[in-house]
Amino acid sequence: MEKKPIKRSEQIQPLSREHHATLLFCWKIEEGVKRGIEKERIDRYAGYFYPEHVVGHFASEEKLLFTDRQDPKVRTALMQHETIREFFEKIQEGRANFPNDYLSLAALLRSHTRYEERDLFPHLEQTLPPDELDRIGTILNLEEHTAEEQYNDEFWRDAKSQ
Repeated sequence: MEKKPIKRSEQIQPLSREHHATLLFCWKIEEGVKRGIEKERIDRYAGYFYPEHVVGHFASEEKLLFTDRQDPKVRTALMQHETIREFFEKIQEGRANFPNDYLSLAALLRSHTRYEERDLFPHLEQTLPPDELDRIGTILNLEEHTAEEQYNDEFWRDAKSQ
């Protein structure tokens, strides 16, 4: 059976585009570990990606989409956000176990992104009133949402370190 791409409402497409960048981040971390890239290089990338992509993305979702804190699906996403923040903080503070915590972060972030795309966003698209979705879309389009990276060290392309 062929999987069809998920059709996302136009209003929240900026967040879905950012999810693509997040999935690439996960792949890059896993690829770096698989290729034996030095922890410091992967640390620098995580240190770049978190404030540049994750912080603002989470803030937009939490402020605009996750307004019903009683909704179990929203609560799940919020708990996942907190766990993901904790992983990034461990890396930033030098407390992360390499490579295990890095691979765990990548797996959690991938699972979380898929949860939002496959379960939470369709749920919200069905439960939020159309005028609220339009308001959210207007705000998202005024904010800067980019899936593009300005990161030069493409460690995930390097040959395996000796």
